[in-house]
Parts: sequence; structure tokens; C-alpha cells
Amino acid sequence: MSDTLTYKILRRHLIAGELVTGQDITVRPDQILIEDATGTMAAMQFEELGVDSVQVPLAVMYVDHNVLQIDDKNMQDHRYLRTFCERYGMRYSPAGHGISHYIHLERFTKPGELLLGADSHTSTAGAAGMFATGAGGLEVAVAMGGYGFDFPCPRVIGVELVGRLRDAVEPKDIVLEILRRYDVRGGRGAVFEFHGEALEALTISGRATIANMIIETGATTAIFPSDHQTEAWLTQQGRSDDFTPISADEGAVYDENIRIDLSSLVPLIAVPHSPGNVLPVAELPTTPISQICVGSSVNSSYDDLATVAAVLRGRTIHPRVQMTVTPGSRQILRTIIETGVYEDLMAAGARMLEPVCGPCVGIGQAPLQGAASLRTFNRNFPGRSGTAEDQVYLCSPSTAAASALTGFITNPSGRETIQIRPAKAQDTDLHDALITTRLPEGTRSGIEVERGPNLVSPPLPEPVSDDIQARVLIRVGDDISTGDMAPDGAIAMSVWSNIALCAQFMFARLDTGFHDRAQEWGGGIILAGDNYGQGSSREHAALIPVYLGVRIIAAKSYARIHRRNLIASGIAPLVLPTDAPTFEVGAHWRIRGLRQALLGGADKIAVEASGQQITLAIDLTAGERKVLAAGGLLAHIRAGGRTAVDPHAADSHPLVGSRP
Repeated sequence: MSDTLTYKILRRHLIAGELVTGQDITVRPDQILIEDATGTMAAMQFEELGVDSVQVPLAVMYVDHNVLQIDDKNMQDHRYLRTFCERYGMRYSPAGHGISHYIHLERFTKPGELLLGADSHTSTAGAAGMFATGAGGLEVAVAMGGYGFDFPCPRVIGVELVGRLRDAVEPKDIVLEILRRYDVRGGRGAVFEFHGEALEALTISGRATIANMIIETGATTAIFPSDHQTEAWLTQQGRSDDFTPISADEGAVYDENIRIDLSSLVPLIAVPHSPGNVLPVAELPTTPISQICVGSSVNSSYDDLATVAAVLRGRTIHPRVQMTVTPGSRQILRTIIETGVYEDLMAAGARMLEPVCGPCVGIGQAPLQGAASLRTFNRNFPGRSGTAEDQVYLCSPSTAAASALTGFITNPSGRETIQIRPAKAQDTDLHDALITTRLPEGTRSGIEVERGPNLVSPPLPEPVSDDIQARVLIRVGDDISTGDMAPDGAIAMSVWSNIALCAQFMFARLDTGFHDRAQEWGGGIILAGDNYGQGSSREHAALIPVYLGVRIIAAKSYARIHRRNLIASGIAPLVLPTDAPTFEVGAHWRIRGLRQALLGGADKIAVEASGQQITLAIDLTAGERKVLAAGGLLAHIRAGGRTAVDPHAADSHPLVGSRP
């Protein structure tokens, strides 16, 4: 059998199902990644399982999102998460230590293993030959409890990279080129698997940029082979023993093939308000900028920051521009200090921020209303920056640096030769000292988990009813993000551990009356366009509707993780026909026989909607139907719908393979 690298790793971790596109499969994760924003809900749901210990070999909790601590709610969260980790056997990375995806890449990535994370950008670890994918907090908690991870088997897109990047063209431009081709919906249900001669010169930090941002196509993940670049990275991190060479088998067949000639790429930029709105930088009209932000969970590696510093060295940022720089981890922070990169950036006028998510999730550095903000981030959804009327552009470090000097969005091509300061040996002791170890099993049972008043267990749904009568609560358009449902920012995120308080912010950018109307009407139905729920994995966007009494959402299509979160939370994600009539807020709907349709395998259901009859599609796998009928994933497990798997089960499928 000639396997793609994707299927090779999935086959080795397969517990149930067959590797057939779209069919249910269950896999056994080797590693779990959770961060604080999604972590409190995931942890509280793990406690609902009644499991005494984490059942995955490695699980790490990172505090990197909401660390501003505007009141004591953040500290409550952090104390809860630390003691939860001590009690149940997780490792804990404290606030300010670094961004989860960079630290995990540095310290824990292992070629051939399977990483599941409660964060959509968990895919970053695919840079080092892992199958790494994000999911909602409940699905991660269930996997952490020993029940494996269940999801529809993805298709695999083979991406052949040839040629060599020209000066001032970077890995960020590669992933922007993919977004230019696929937009924010074209990658749904797919893994982008990279191969080709150009990988010879593509570093792990460059691959991480691509693997991180590939999620913006709607993809499941991206994966690169484990090769000499992987070995060099792991050796630099003092982990050469973790290296295993793996790649697709010779003759592996992909579901789709694309080819990108790197030598033909030019600097690209995503213009407001979507990562898929990609243009060549040279084609933009003259665009003055007021702000530049470098570094987030993407483009905050040493290579990225050293590139910006090399362009700015001996010069100063344009006086109209405020510029911030965020290193990805304390290891990177220490390295830029030791090499002089920090001094170059500071002398040029950049503000140096601590290694946390910060402005990427709207916590600090909110831009001027209507003024262009240039960022090396991965998302520019409306309002994500913390400013409702923002104008955020996404670009490479080279484009950001060139623009910092001119005060306008500037094409970096044709720049003079820059000299990047070489990195020094990485000090790995810093991570090992600050990330807690997993306590011995015999010492954990007596540890008390500190749960402050801001930590409130999420609502538990009832099984789906057969006869549903409700009114339309809101009608929204295409590409609505989970950030519109559970907004970013220090104030909104401070109550993410309390769904009742978090619910006050749902759809606030789109309809300030939504929350009160939902409470007054006792719930209702949400209508949406294509790609509903794009972006972050935050399952708050599903738990809030549960709390508000929403049991049906009808959209033209759904983003991958949010669709699964709705199902896990007991909400039926039904599919509107493309020619569906327009229904106003308050329209009465009646759906008869929904539960029977789910259990009977029906693929459509009739709806009486304000005197009209329309037909909605039921696009669900057999496993998803059982979860919905039970009343969500927790209820499904409690009813015996899933059995625990052996986290140390032997693998009979070899990993090592070659592809010229």
C-alpha cells in the first residue's frame, strides 16, 4: 500500500473506522495542547467525565491568551488551570512564558505523532512531521479522558513546492498564495500535504508559518515530511533523539494536486476583511498606515524577528507609525537579546511586547478606526483587533519592515541586501525550568482544584426533540466568525469561563438586541450564509446558543470545527438550500420528526416556515447523528456510545517511508 504521509500517520493511530474520505474515524492522540482561552471550559468538561487522570501520554496547558488581568477573573482562571493540571496530570506553561504553538514546536513536537489541540492553530506542529489538528474543547476533553478523537476522514491535497524564493519573498507569501487560490472555504475537509524539491531550503520556522495559517482556508491541517530540516531543528532544541525521518510513500496518490513555483511568487497581502482577500502588494493603491504589529502565533520566530531587525537596523520607523514586536516564546526573547536583534528593533522605535498572544486576539494595540493596521498575523476578521471599524492587512515580516520605514504599505521587492544576525545556540533549560512536570500519579489525588466564582460549568443540553417550534432570532451573512459569537478582547474574554456572562456579547457587533431577544423568546433559530463559524475553535460559540435555548441552526454551509462544536453541544447544524427565501427576524418555524429523521438516516427534513414550506438538508455522518440524538457528546459517552481506548496501544503500521 502506498500511503500519503497524512494517511500513514492516521493509519498508525486508527482505533475505529476506515480511511475513506468523509467517513467517521476514531484516532488515538499522542499529545494534547490546550490554551487558557479554551482551557477552562475544556477542563470543566473533563471533570464532568469523572476520569481520575489524563489518559494521553503528553498533555500541556498553556496560558498565553488572556493574561492582562484587568481584574481577578484572569487570576481565577490561571489558578484553576494550574491546580487542574497538578490534579489530573498535565504539564503547565505559565503566563508570559510564550505562545502555545511556538513552545510546543520547540519542546514537544515529534515526527509521526498525532497532536490534538483546543485551538485551531494547533496545525502549526505539522511543520515537524506531525498530524496536528484543532478541535473544540469538549472533543479535546473527551480525547484527554481516553476516548480518542472522532472526526470525518479528510481528503488530502498534495502541494508540490518547486523553485526558490526570491529576495524579500517569504513563507508567509506561500500560504497567502494558497489562500489566494482557495479562499477561506476551499480547504474544508482537506489536509494540505507538502512535498517537492523546494523543501530542501524551507526551514521549520518557515514551514510553521504555512502550517499555522493553512487553517484559514478551512482546512483540517497541513503536514510536512520529517527530513534534514526537521533533524536540524530538533538538534538545535536539544531533542535529536526525537527525530524520525518520515514522508509519503513513493507512488502515493493525492485527492488533488497543486504545484507552486516559489521563484514566481511576489510579496502578497490579505486586505480587509478576510485572510482570503489576497493581492500582490505592488497592486495596492497608496495606503498610509498608522500601526504595524509583528509576531503572533505566526511570524514570531527568531528568523522572522531577525529579518525585520535587519531591515530596520540603523534606521527609524516612520513617525506616523506605531510598531510593536512580539516574540513567540521566552526562548526566542532570550535569543534576540543575546544576538542584538532586540537592540536593533528597540533603537528603530519598535515597542517590544511580552511573548503572549496579545494584539492578535484584540488584547491591546487596538488600531485607529478606519486607519490601516499592517500585521504579520493570521486573521483580519472584522473587529477581531479590538476596534469595531478596523482596517487590518496581513503580510510577511519583510513587507511589514519595508512599510515601517515609509509609512505606507510598501512592496519590499528590490530592497538592498540585508544581513540577518545569526542565531546563537538555543537555551532549552528555560522551558524545562518553567513548564511544570507531570506529578506522579500517587501524589495527585489529594490535590484540591481551586475553582473561583467566575468558573461556572457549561450548560448541558437536552436530547434533540422530535417536534420543534421556534422563531428566527437573527439572520446573518457569509463567513461569520466564532469571534462574532464569543468576541475577543480583554473584557469579553475575561468571562469566557462563565457562559451566562459570555452570552451577553454574542453577535453584539451585528445585532445589539440579540441576547435580550433570545432570553425573552426562550431561544429560537439562527439563520446564516456560507462558512458559518469560521476561525477560532472556541466552543463558547456553540455553548452560548445552548444556554440561550437555541437547538437549531440553519446555514448554507459550516466551518469545520464550529460544525463539530455544534454537534458536540447538542445543536443540529441543518443546511439551507442555496435558493432559500429570506426570513425576517421573528418568523415562526416548525420542524416535525427531527429526532426520527436523525436516527433513521434521513438526508433532508421539511420545515413549515411562516406559511411556506422549505426543505433543509441533514448532512451528518452516522456517528454525528448518534451524538445529536443523545443530546451532545457528553451525554453520548455517558450512554456508552464511546469506549475508552488504550493510550499506549502498540502500532503495527510502519512510519518510515520515502518520496523522492
